[in-house]
Amino acid sequence: MKKSKNEKTYHSKPNSRISNRQTAEELRAGDIIVVTIKRLGINGEGVGYYRRKAVFIQGALPDEVIKAEVIRAEPKYITAKITDIEKRSPHRVDAPCPVFGICGGCQIQHLSYEGQMAAKEDIVREAFSRYAGFQDLRMKPILVMDHPWDYRNKAQLQLGMQQEGMIAGLYAMDSHRLIDITGCPIQHPKVNEAVDRTRNVLQRLQIPVYREKSNQGLVRTIVVRWGFQSGQLQVTLVTSSDKLPQREQLVKELRLAMPELTSIAMNVNPKNTSLVFGNKTFILWGEDSIQESLGDLDFTLSPRAFFQLNPIQTVKLYESVRAAAKLTGRETVVDAYCGTGTIGLWLAPYAREIRGIESIPEAVEDAKENAARNGRTNTTFYQGQAEDLLPRWAKAGYAPDVIVADPPRTGLDPRFLEAVLRTKPKRFVYVSCNPSTLAKDCKVLTDGGYEVEWVQPVDMFPQTSHVECCVSLVKK
Repeated sequence: MKKSKNEKTYHSKPNSRISNRQTAEELRAGDIIVVTIKRLGINGEGVGYYRRKAVFIQGALPDEVIKAEVIRAEPKYITAKITDIEKRSPHRVDAPCPVFGICGGCQIQHLSYEGQMAAKEDIVREAFSRYAGFQDLRMKPILVMDHPWDYRNKAQLQLGMQQEGMIAGLYAMDSHRLIDITGCPIQHPKVNEAVDRTRNVLQRLQIPVYREKSNQGLVRTIVVRWGFQSGQLQVTLVTSSDKLPQREQLVKELRLAMPELTSIAMNVNPKNTSLVFGNKTFILWGEDSIQESLGDLDFTLSPRAFFQLNPIQTVKLYESVRAAAKLTGRETVVDAYCGTGTIGLWLAPYAREIRGIESIPEAVEDAKENAARNGRTNTTFYQGQAEDLLPRWAKAGYAPDVIVADPPRTGLDPRFLEAVLRTKPKRFVYVSCNPSTLAKDCKVLTDGGYEVEWVQPVDMFPQTSHVECCVSLVKK
């Protein structure tokens, strides 16, 4: 098999010999070990065992036999790096991206798509086995993507200066070194094109790039969003100040470079922070938002509005949620951690009432506007913490038939889980982007009287190790 220009060639150190230490506890950095890789970890690393101690090896694939150099030997695990692949996986392929393994945006481009799907199903099974004790998980086959490339409808890229000029990219793994990701194969081509043309205009007009160390310069981040259904394009410049030089010329040149532009915005973030957006957004030209749709739902997306990054797979995920909810038109539903209300609005035609709960005020306003725009008159959205509002409603006598929750990666708040177990809805639908916290929370729910009916993995982010799940839980 020929190697692509970005595939590493692994070489053992001169005179490197396999460690003959008697126990894993004796291993030290620099020791050479041989490991058979059993599975992929949640971050895409190969996981094997050396004398019963877990070994994590970036870039290694299931069923490979790896000669590796120990980087760190911790009490409970070992981190190592590949020096040689003694037995290659039949699913190892050439990654098409020239910065794969450097930028950190993708973790498993070097694994065939068939291999990726098997690995992601295994990640879910392993999480439920380890954290919930489920040995016979009722799991449906993962919902795959027909074309697992060009799927991201939004890019949010940092700007920096290098010898060759201005670049837009991501920070390399575990560093603050900016990597140019021009032509990223998982972003929609229109998004890549818009990033390139925006960067070229900024460079041509010599508009200064923000430098974090000196707190000097202006433009920090380019944010581009493309409407898959609407064909509308939104470009937002995140700046450190609201004083934008050559504003009229900038707008003119951006419009000339991208005739399909619908909106040009500027968001001001003066703080030295890892957060991308600040609180103030100005429209420099065009509409204050772009239009997009999911199924029969229409959405208006302002520069800071949340929207799913992979609309094609989102429809499959939401249909799984609808299947799990088993709505007949008579049910009351709580949509917890509802964001801009997309799941609740998707379910609204099939339920009697939807109540959405979200902590971010702007998202709640977006949800209300989305409901009005789509005529979903049986939906109400509340600003607050789900763990506070649900018990309050329960005390007032409101007992929903179905609760849907789509929490952040950290999982469900323990107080929310307690509230669910006290409220006792007939069905609980859990949407998760983190199999580990999902399994831990499902253990709490099953110990509290629920049963996992089925788990549906969805491949929302091909070429990465992330896997989304929809879990149908029913009250015993």
